Amino acid sequence: MNTRFPVALSGARASTLLWTDEESIEHEARNQLRRVSALPWVHGVRVMPDVHVGKGATVGSVIAMRDAVCPAAVGVDIGCGMAAVRTDLVADDLPDDLSGLRSAIESKVPVGFTSHARPVDLRPLQVGGGWGDFWQRFDELHDGVQKLDGRAHKQLGTLGGGNHFIEVCLDDDDAVWVMLHSGSRNIGKELAERHMSIAAKLPHNADLPDRDLAVFLSGTAEMDAYRHDLEWAQEYAARNRRVMLALVCAAVAETFAARTVRFDDPISCHHNYVAAEYIDGLELLVTRKGAIRAGHGELGLIPGSMGTGSYVVRGVGSAASFYSASHGAGRRMSRSRARRTFTTEDLVAQTTGVESRKDAGVLDEIPAAYKDIDSVIAAQTDLVEVVAHLRQVVCVKG
Repeated sequence: MNTRFPVALSGARASTLLWTDEESIEHEARNQLRRVSALPWVHGVRVMPDVHVGKGATVGSVIAMRDAVCPAAVGVDIGCGMAAVRTDLVADDLPDDLSGLRSAIESKVPVGFTSHARPVDLRPLQVGGGWGDFWQRFDELHDGVQKLDGRAHKQLGTLGGGNHFIEVCLDDDDAVWVMLHSGSRNIGKELAERHMSIAAKLPHNADLPDRDLAVFLSGTAEMDAYRHDLEWAQEYAARNRRVMLALVCAAVAETFAARTVRFDDPISCHHNYVAAEYIDGLELLVTRKGAIRAGHGELGLIPGSMGTGSYVVRGVGSAASFYSASHGAGRRMSRSRARRTFTTEDLVAQTTGVESRKDAGVLDEIPAAYKDIDSVIAAQTDLVEVVAHLRQVVCVKG
């Protein structure tokens, strides 16, 4: 059990507890945390060991508010999160050359800015019901996104770029897992930006020290509209991962067509989202920006980088952390700095043994641009227990 953390952030107004050393947090991120803690609606802030600078609010933070939500604290990739499933394949079942498996996955799931040529046929995928009702609710979203209906249909079951990925991994028992990371694609971004613009113009936000911290207040039409669109986008993100996982599993099954591949029940979790929860005996609106819920017994996924592996974890239900844990390793340098610092030769060396892109297009995702995932896990042993450690052998990126 971790006895070193949490520690209080100096200069914070509301209760702000850190699962990392204060001096290890970049200067601007510390200032962001203090600005958030000073908002009059904030009950408390909890800071995970993967913390780093974000837009308005830091990535790796949990913000509990009274009757308010800050859309920039959620971010533009509403509902971004993880999904994973264990198969009954083992390491010995995999071929020596994994390029064919990677190609099979890439043929099923568009990456980067690309979409499916036509919406995915969901009937053979066993991805749950309620699709008719879900898409009917598109008409109720912000007027500014109505023309994006067709694009949202075609992007369902697509990966995107940046730090999003699909991986084939091995656990310490050499069982094969499929894992992926993605969110609400363009439709989530479009909804977020429209509501952030609305919040910035509201009178009660006029005197904020950072306009990116503009909030919506409960009981207002603006809050109702944002919560409605937010919840739809969070559901889109979860459904997107469900469809993608089914497509990747289909690629795996087709690659090993000589046998029947079995898949366990999937694990899925958001790490950019809002939920109404009871914290310290109060019903509050909790924003996790780069953090997962880690209630007692809840399974979660904490990825590292494209060369360092990931963890399946189970929450211990820490009230001190607002029932939260980190969402990943967290960046230790910006994308632009990573591109200036490293070469493609560095990328090749740091992803040895992983079938993946190794070109300049993903150089900003080089493992050295991220914090050490093992240290991040070690800092939160009072928040989660490790269920499995996964090391990737295939990594697909946009």
